Order: sequence, then C-alpha cells, then structure tokens
Amino acid sequence: MARDPHDKPIAALVAPDILELLEASPGDIAAETEELHPADLAAVAEMIPRESVKALLAALPKERAADVLEYLDEELRTEVLEEIPTEQAAELVSQMTPDDRTDVLEEIDEQVAEDIVSELSAEAREETERLLKFEPDTAGGLMTTEFVSVSGEITVDQALDAVRSLARSGRKEAMYAIYATDREGRLAGVLSLRELLAAQPGAKISDIAWTEVASVTPNADRKEVADTTAKYDLIAVPVVSESGHLMGVVTVDDVIDALQDEQTEDIQKLGGLEALDEPYTSMTFWGMIRKRAVWLCLLFIGELLTASAMQHYEDELRRALVLSLFIPLIVSSGGNSGSQATSLIIRAMALGELKLRDWWRVAMRELPTGLMLGAILGTLGVARVLLWQMTGFWDYGPHYLLLSITVGVAVLGVVTFGSLIGSMLPFALRRFGLDPASASAPFVATLVDVTGLVIYFFVALMLLSGTLL
Repeated sequence: MARDPHDKPIAALVAPDILELLEASPGDIAAETEELHPADLAAVAEMIPRESVKALLAALPKERAADVLEYLDEELRTEVLEEIPTEQAAELVSQMTPDDRTDVLEEIDEQVAEDIVSELSAEAREETERLLKFEPDTAGGLMTTEFVSVSGEITVDQALDAVRSLARSGRKEAMYAIYATDREGRLAGVLSLRELLAAQPGAKISDIAWTEVASVTPNADRKEVADTTAKYDLIAVPVVSESGHLMGVVTVDDVIDALQDEQTEDIQKLGGLEALDEPYTSMTFWGMIRKRAVWLCLLFIGELLTASAMQHYEDELRRALVLSLFIPLIVSSGGNSGSQATSLIIRAMALGELKLRDWWRVAMRELPTGLMLGAILGTLGVARVLLWQMTGFWDYGPHYLLLSITVGVAVLGVVTFGSLIGSMLPFALRRFGLDPASASAPFVATLVDVTGLVIYFFVALMLLSGTLL
C-alpha cells in the first residue's frame, strides 16, 4: 500500500532513483542502499509499483532483503510471499529471527506457509513448527529462541568466550541479557551484558547472576507479558516451561507490538464493534460488514426500547409537548456521563489498578461524583429554561418554574444513574468472564437512553401533575 510522501520524506526522495537503478543497473542496488535503514527501504518498496517490489528484494542480499521484508506493510508482504517462488520465499524467511518468521507465516495463506516451511532447513523447520503451535497472542507465540544462556557453573572468562562465539556465529536477537542455567538446564539467574563485562575475572556466573528472575509461561497472555515487562523494567522477558527450563524470550519490541495490538482491540470494542482480526486496509468488504453489523443491530434493538419508553408516555407527551424539547438534553447527559465512567474503569482495569473485588469502592466513589456532576449539569439545565423564558426567546407558559426544576432534577438523576451504571458494567462483564472493553460507550449510551427517559418522565409526573400533566 503506497504511503503519503509527506509522511515518508526519505522514501519519497529515494524511490525515483531506486526505480532507475532497477531498470538500468539492478546489481548496484545493494551498494547504493546499504546506508538506508531497512524501515526506510521498506517505505521505498511501498511507494514503487507492486511489480517492482519483487525485483528490489531480489537485488538485495538475502539477509538484507529479509530485514526489509520484516518492515513491509502486512498486505504487501503477504502478496510478495504468495507470488514469488516457494524456494525464494523460504530463503527470505529463513534469514528472519524465529519470532518474526513465525509472525510472517501466520499472515499468509496456510498452504503457502506449509510449502515455505517444508523448504526450510531441518533445524529452522523444527524451530518454526514448534513456535507455530502457540497462539499468536501468547508468550509462546511472541517469543524468540535466539537468546544467550550459559551454565551457572562456568566462570566469567568462559562465559565471555561463549558470548563472543555466539555473537560471531550468527544473529542473536537478545544479546543484552545473559541467562544462567543450573545443572539440569533450568533457569537459575540472569545478568546483563554490562554486568558480565564488569565482573571480576574468575568469578562464577552463579555468584554474580540475579537469582530472582521474573518470567512467564508460554501460554501467558500478551497482556501478562506486557505487565511483567513494565513492572520489572525489563528489556526481555524469559519464557519458561512448567519444569522451569528456558524456552525463549520475548523482547521489548515484540512487547510494544503486542501492546499496540491490545490497545487497538480495546479501542475498537469501545467504538461499538467487534475487534478486527486484520488491519483495516486488509479487511474485505463483507468481513467489515460482519464485524460492524452485529453490534449495530444490537444497539438498534436497544434503541427500539427507547421508542417503546416514549410510546408508554405518549399521553403525557401529547398533553405537555414542551417535555419533548428536553429529551435530547436529558438522555445525552446520562449517556455522556456513563461513557466517561466506563472509559475510566476499563482503563484502570487494563492497568491493573482495579480488581473485581473493588466494585463496591468504585460504586461509593461514583455515586457522589455522579451527584455532583448531575448537580452541575442540572443547574445549567435550569438556567437554560429560565434564561430563555425571561429573554422571551421561548415561552414555556405559566409553569416554567416547575418545568425548569423538572429538567434540573431529571438531569441530576440521569447523570447519577449513568455514572453508576457505566462504572459497574465493566465489573459485571468481567464477573461473567467477558472482556470489560465490550462495555463500549455506544452500549452504555443506549442503555442509559432508555432508563433516562423513564427517570425523566417519572420526575415530570411527580412534579408536574395537576399543572402541565
């Protein structure tokens, strides 16, 4: 997918030259672009014609082409891998880190992915198949097996020799942390590369490594991985089996990607639709309809209850048509306050600030908050009626004082109820094992619309009976 040149100034400047080189001298591409970061070269690839992208990757050294492929837009990367020969695709993905290779293979057609895996070397194939068994949003699906571990029984000098040997033998993604293992191969400690370099020669690794190691299991959710990273300020999170053996590590760049996916999913749910399982630009027309239509239908059915509530009070509306003027004001105030409360509680839950047992504490906090907010908005509603009456902008009749009080009390009740229901819905959903983000702002607003009308007309009947009603 081509990107806006204003967003990618380097790519916009370089792309024409790359196209000329591809036509005139493709052999010079590697040398001419060696100073470009792979992300910038990927941005160039997204700006040139689709048919030229494969030629660009073919002109680059395999490891360099694999780096560029990792940064490519998902839709374009999928298209390239599904169109080039299987052998060439296998050569490219084999140069990727194990976790990135797995992510890329999960994006493309299942049969194409199987064909590519079959072309990998025995070691890479076994490693890839093992990682593909884990769900993509778990620690096992995010981890890489390119990490550095040494026995806790060896000395600092021996460990340094081992680290140098590993660094020279090939690309190790997680070189900044050294993991120590015991005699049975279980994770026993960790130290940074800086700590290893600063350690006294001759000292044993087990004597200088930190033994309290924060880790996760391979089936841990990506949110748990992110929480562990944030809590302990880690650059990489080790993934250990039930027996305590080190299986891999989740690096901070993958944690950031996981957080972005998690937050994107929550935002989409808050918007009142089912979370997309593909990028927006990759979703098919009917796929997008399916994701959005279900929630819209549910919300529409909820709004039908609003119509039913208004029909129930049809006689009152006929006798006092002026009441209908304030319906949008009343229901929107409640919906807005409920949406605010829902957003605050969902975010607090996501950050671990609130647990299920805290519902009562939240209710006791939201009740006075809703009352105060309702009083503020109710006062504005009263002022609005009185101001328009006194200025002659609108004549509400001889009972305008009672009408203004009705509006103020109704707003107070609806805003208070909206704040309470909006804050309690996430707890209720979590209690039944559902995602709290499903208590989206539109859902809360629809619910409060119905109850807001009931509160409004109940207050009107209580205060205006014998006058307007």
